[in-house]
Amino acid sequence: MHFRNRLEAGRRLGARLEYLRGQDLVVLGLPRGGVPVAAAVAEALDAPLDVCLVRKLGVPYQPELGMGAIGEDGVRVINQEVLRGTGVSAADLARVEEAERRVLHERAARYRREASPVSVAGRTAVVVDDGVATGSTARVACRIARERGAARVVLAVPVAPRDFTRRLGVDADELVCLDTPWDFAAVGQFYADFTQVDDEEVTACLRRATGRRLRAAGAGATDREVTVTAGAVRLGGRLTVPDGATGVVAFAHGSGSSRHSPRNRFVAEGLRRAGLATLLFDLLTDEEEHDRGNVFDIGLLAGRLLDATRWLREEPGVEGLAIGWFGASTGAAAALWAAAEPSAPPAAVVSRGGRPDLAGPRLAAVTAPTLLVVGGADPLVLELNRDAQAQLRCENRLEVVPRATHLFEEPGTLERVTELARDWFTDHMAPAPV
Repeated sequence: MHFRNRLEAGRRLGARLEYLRGQDLVVLGLPRGGVPVAAAVAEALDAPLDVCLVRKLGVPYQPELGMGAIGEDGVRVINQEVLRGTGVSAADLARVEEAERRVLHERAARYRREASPVSVAGRTAVVVDDGVATGSTARVACRIARERGAARVVLAVPVAPRDFTRRLGVDADELVCLDTPWDFAAVGQFYADFTQVDDEEVTACLRRATGRRLRAAGAGATDREVTVTAGAVRLGGRLTVPDGATGVVAFAHGSGSSRHSPRNRFVAEGLRRAGLATLLFDLLTDEEEHDRGNVFDIGLLAGRLLDATRWLREEPGVEGLAIGWFGASTGAAAALWAAAEPSAPPAAVVSRGGRPDLAGPRLAAVTAPTLLVVGGADPLVLELNRDAQAQLRCENRLEVVPRATHLFEEPGTLERVTELARDWFTDHMAPAPV
């Protein structure tokens, strides 16, 4: 046996890749078995970790034999040699591919919890698995990294067949393998412990890696003024990231500054205690706020929120984290308007005393889990929220805070809002517990 387990294999592979340390890297593990190996490599190289979702297309009557593989972004590789040798028909191949595509989408939702993949654009992508047999999944993973703009692709594995280079040389810029034994038959024969990796272990690896990166970056002390570019304007904001943050919530307020709103700041502090980063930023410039028409221009506000979300997805320290939106007043309408866009839905939306009705017909297109919080002593807004809830087709809930008026100024009411928002976001954004 060459490796005690995947952890040892990952540490040895990380030592071999030490020359990459200091470069702009992203380590991509192939679920499920490749992720623990990749996690050890990422730790050794002090690099971010993500999954590269690939599914093997197994021969129907011999599923351990790969006849190809599929991955995210529609990437597909078929091993014609295996197809010819097994006599698998086009119809059989299509059925297998359809089933594996469903699993691919389910795992993406399970592992990332709506978070975006870590960006590899312009960076070196280090694709890691626990070993290579036919090479189909590794080839697809390399192609996915290229499709996403990686400047360089390195495929690194602990063990592979002797013809490793011939099989995979065209798909990666560099191949790294610790051992290519003559007697290779299967990856598992070179591990003393080759226990199957489950989804919980994959999620735990990703969470630990994210926490490690944030701690290494001094995330516990991150509390800084930022500038968010939204089209032709620059919007002020404040980004605060607690140690080991598991998600980030952007606050959208239709009038007044989200940065300085005492109610938003109160809720944000409660979310940070629950391990969520927060972005308090202004949807409008000082000049724009003087025009009340802008406060009710829901399309404008929604566009600003989408721009801020794109900025967050690339911001060091929070990139790759699930993103939620907390909206108040017309900012809630803007959040739901934006959530109807299919390109980048948030992980969850919370509306506090909001006007979701102003999102109009777009409500039916919202897919993000949505919580509507309204004061019991705010009858007009409560009725508008009930009407809006009836149009939602996503997971949703309406919570009424007793005795609360529109601004939730009554004792204990804002605390209740914070509890509700905290639970909604952590339920829909945080990774599974380790």
